[in-house]
Amino acid sequence: MANKQHRKESVPHFILRIFLILVGATCAAVSIELFLVPNNIIDGGIIGISLILDYLFTDNPFINFATIVVILNIPFMISGYKHIGKTFLISTVIGIVSLAVIESSLHHVEAFTTQPILATVFGGLLLGFGVGLVIRNGGSMDGTEILGILLTKKIPFSVGEFVMIVNVFIFIWAGFVFGPEQAMYSVMTYYLAMKTIDAVIQGLDETKAVIIVSDYYDEISDAILHRLGRGTTKLRGKGGYTDEEKDVIYAVVTRLEITKLKSIVFEIDSQAFITIMDTHETKGGKFKTAIH
Repeated sequence: MANKQHRKESVPHFILRIFLILVGATCAAVSIELFLVPNNIIDGGIIGISLILDYLFTDNPFINFATIVVILNIPFMISGYKHIGKTFLISTVIGIVSLAVIESSLHHVEAFTTQPILATVFGGLLLGFGVGLVIRNGGSMDGTEILGILLTKKIPFSVGEFVMIVNVFIFIWAGFVFGPEQAMYSVMTYYLAMKTIDAVIQGLDETKAVIIVSDYYDEISDAILHRLGRGTTKLRGKGGYTDEEKDVIYAVVTRLEITKLKSIVFEIDSQAFITIMDTHETKGGKFKTAIH
């Protein structure tokens, strides 16, 4: 068996990745210091806890957001190194330290807005973009998910459920500290940030994976190729009821091509069975997102 070695990251790619992490940390810092903090709005996870503690110890110069967010993330960075790897550790350290340094340098900059709803929307979007950019480039700015990954082997919850439970307690705490209205704004901020993170990580060019079961495999496959410009893959299947072997077509198209694809399929076989699934990222082969 051939010995497969881990390929080292090229220097240009490493530099680009670090640059994007710094951009992400800058966006997150701007969101926190110029949108959220002036309006007593928080995010979930470690960032949210750090913002609450920063507010509670505002008179202590040695206890501030930058210091807290770094300290609270240290055990998670170590765990991430052990379970995910060195690249993750380096990217995470750069992201978190950059966040702390840049956020501290913005203390004397005037807030962009003192309207809570504007701070919620634009702060949440900017924070989500920044955190998503860091995650997309191999790092993390919040140890809550790392803790969830480690604990889900021992507790009856998924990572998402664990993070949600933790954040419920954080937002309840925020309600006691900042008041119920600010807690509700914080929940909205968290929701917007999460949706933006998903968009940044998964991409905006949403594609659809399509599975078609039909006795007219060749005709449908040929029509998809020549009329839609999409290649197909032939899979072998077997009916669960009839035990009869079937040809199954697998194709990937953009969401704007779905209507045309269904029209093509049902023109040829009105009894065809079609399943359409979301795919957030498509790479490799000759797939392009050109619209026909």
